[in-house]
Amino acid sequence: MTNKLAKRGLDLAKKGLLFQAVTALVVTAFAGAAGGSHSAMSAAAGALISILPAIVFAGFAFRYAGASKNDLVARSFSQGSKMKLALTIILFVIAFKGLNATPLEIFAAFVITTASHALAMFHYGTKE
Repeated sequence: MTNKLAKRGLDLAKKGLLFQAVTALVVTAFAGAAGGSHSAMSAAAGALISILPAIVFAGFAFRYAGASKNDLVARSFSQGSKMKLALTIILFVIAFKGLNATPLEIFAAFVITTASHALAMFHYGTKE
């Protein structure tokens, strides 16, 4: 990404994704210590269901920047949102059908990891 206009937003997204990944590791380790390897696998699946779509959205969101590319920016955000939702649904289906993971642990890890991303965006977004 060489576009200077999108650099601040991309840097913010990278910080949020890094914080989300660290949170995912902590949640997975906690689940593994509390409930064993099956719990850790379920928590890791829930965390990945949160992280992977966020990465896809960030890729779409910061592809374009600038007033002259306003239509492309709006279209890219829209495509990113749709891809994020579709990927989230597909990953949940895979986790429940393919991995036979525990629903409570998947949802708990998903919610915690998603909330950590939102909190990171709030925290880092208010700093200059």
